Amino acid sequence: MGSALDTIKEFLATGGPFMYVNCFSSAVAFALIIERTIALFRASLPGSAFMGQLMKQVREGQIDRAKKLCAAAPRASLARVLQAGLSRANRGEQEVASALEEAILEETPLLQKRIAPLWSLANIATLLGLIGTISGLISSFKALGKAAPAQKAELLSKGISEAMNNTAFGLSIAVLCIVGHVLLTNRSKAMIEEMELSAMKLENLLARRAAGEINPAE
Repeated sequence: MGSALDTIKEFLATGGPFMYVNCFSSAVAFALIIERTIALFRASLPGSAFMGQLMKQVREGQIDRAKKLCAAAPRASLARVLQAGLSRANRGEQEVASALEEAILEETPLLQKRIAPLWSLANIATLLGLIGTISGLISSFKALGKAAPAQKAELLSKGISEAMNNTAFGLSIAVLCIVGHVLLTNRSKAMIEEMELSAMKLENLLARRAAGEINPAE
């Protein structure tokens, strides 16, 4: 453990001042990814099982029990959307459709929040690494012009190390941000699509119920 920490310290120290700027970028990236992962996990439900139970209760005319089922998962986006539709179950098809659409429009930004900045952060980290690379090379060649012949090899090695460490660190942060952006975007998109599909199923079922077409035994 101590050896790993020493290696990290040496890596940061060799990279020069821009390494610490990228340390801040990496901290922001980790914070965003962890926060969004937790938020999406809390907002998710086992959709198929939840919808199966809810649709069964609606078919049986147990709207209040269906509402309580949704209320039991107050953090879940899907539950909040369906609860909005159920709250107007006896007000007509248009009221139900409006309530579901409004709830979806409210929930969608919450699921997409703070994911897009990860892509920008990937570009910023890459550019910061590039600046650190150029800075290391400039310092190296400036020092070479004034150094004694015996010191030139050491100064050149130090400058190249600073440049390469910045490049490696910047690109590593960029890869982390891009992977996080792709995974979180796909997850939020899947949750939004599930909300929309479930809302449509509930809307259709309530419309059939209002028209007297529901057979509780189906």
